[in-house]
Amino acid sequence: MKAADFAYAKPASVEDALDLLARRGARALAGGQSLIPSLNMRLSSPELLVDITGLKALAGISVQGGAVRIGALATHAQIGRSPEVRKHVPLLAQAVPHVAHAAIRNRGTIGGSLALADPAAEYPAVAVALGATLFILGKGGERKVGAEKFFKGLFETDLKSGELLTSVEFPVAAPSDRSVFLELARRRGDYAIIGLAAHNDRFVYFGAGDRPVVVRKGKSLGDTKNDLKKNLKPAADLYNSSAAKLHLAGVLLERAWTTFST
Repeated sequence: MKAADFAYAKPASVEDALDLLARRGARALAGGQSLIPSLNMRLSSPELLVDITGLKALAGISVQGGAVRIGALATHAQIGRSPEVRKHVPLLAQAVPHVAHAAIRNRGTIGGSLALADPAAEYPAVAVALGATLFILGKGGERKVGAEKFFKGLFETDLKSGELLTSVEFPVAAPSDRSVFLELARRRGDYAIIGLAAHNDRFVYFGAGDRPVVVRKGKSLGDTKNDLKKNLKPAADLYNSSAAKLHLAGVLLERAWTTFST
């Protein structure tokens, strides 16, 4: 199957990109690792693709005050190699190797992953666990949205028509912070059956709902497991029942709890 016909534009600046995205049926193209397959399968049919690759204002990784700011066009591979990320955002660094395969990590971007809001993706859960802030730019100016409010549902976010996700900020980890990233998949690089991004008292699951699902750490493992059973209702997939995924979520919870206790 081939993609439906569409127009293509490659803006020279962020301002030009916003002008183009304001047009009816426009869609931003970054790494394209999710968008291009969806075009070919005709799951998405934009009238105009706005290629934002090469816009330096949307790239780069830097430490600014008490946060690490990552440009929307930073690739998974660049994030994985970043000493700033490894030092200050260890949970994100742990997640990177689980993102698909090396070829995709070389092209795919953090902005594309967050904006797509795939409920089985790693980065949305990490962003929610860490309380990340997403920076969104439109013709009316810039606004900031907390990660937990950004993800609205299945492939649905707080991004409005004509807006562009420009960067994301993660708080610098404190010496006392504890983080662990865990994922179960049929094969390395496959979509997760279930995954967990845990940071201090927040356990955030992915592959368990239409968006990242937060389970609060209780006073004991038993209390937290009870909360898990009440709040986590994962949908069955082609290979796993809802009950099996809930059981595996409990397994990951136990592993994270053990890690935090050592």
